[in-house]
Amino acid sequence: MNSMAIIAGKEFRDDFRSRWTIAVAVLFTVLALSISYFGGAAAGKVGFTSFDATLASLTTLAAFVVPLIGLLLAHDMVVGEQDNGTLLLVLSYPISRAELVAGKFVGHCAALATATLVGFGVAVAIIQIMQPEARSVAAWLSIGNFVLSASMLGASFVALASVISVTTADKARAAGLALVTWLLTVIIFDLCLLAVLVLSGGSTWEQSVFPRLLYLNPIDIFRLINLTTLGSGSGNELFMGMTATHVYPLWVLYLALLLWVVTPFALAQFLFRRKEV
Repeated sequence: MNSMAIIAGKEFRDDFRSRWTIAVAVLFTVLALSISYFGGAAAGKVGFTSFDATLASLTTLAAFVVPLIGLLLAHDMVVGEQDNGTLLLVLSYPISRAELVAGKFVGHCAALATATLVGFGVAVAIIQIMQPEARSVAAWLSIGNFVLSASMLGASFVALASVISVTTADKARAAGLALVTWLLTVIIFDLCLLAVLVLSGGSTWEQSVFPRLLYLNPIDIFRLINLTTLGSGSGNELFMGMTATHVYPLWVLYLALLLWVVTPFALAQFLFRRKEV
């Protein structure tokens, strides 16, 4: 456990020392403030929009950016050591393979969660100063829900990146697979769901199966956690309409998202124990 904590601390410091995580936090802040201030420009209005609409827009933004950052941050966590010729040296120390993968996983998850908390937290604090009506307990609960679910979404993609990293032979292939994974989960999966909706034409089969298909993608679970708690009137009517026939308990959604963290991480551990180095 002590070895795992040491490796996690090293990965956390390395992520910040490379300024990669700091750049991500600044990016989150700038994008969040831009969306909040210019979100109503299409309707001829410039200025901070309603807090619920802003949080719905931040959910859409995070659904695209957080998975990409998680994959890019961790895709070379094992194969990078192998390419640099340091993996055998690291494994010669009194540390198990399970501790090595767990330490790197925890370190990257902590760095991404910190960037998410700081980046979106600074933006939300500024929005709260500019919008007195957003200073409520409900607003803070929504913010906490957003940051927690965004951090778990990032952890799920760090876990997927760890599977990629232990199954590829070099960093170039790992980077390519990471981008393919991002395209499949962020764009292709939702396009397939839209095709199902169009082709089924609102049949009984679609109404019973479609809500469950959303559990197959951690990004859609993240959207459900945040958008269903905001309700109608926050600019998410299309997604709400698509999921109106099914009830999604919040604890079930968080459990499903947790499974998307634990399952790929356990798979990475299993594969790395059998990997020839």
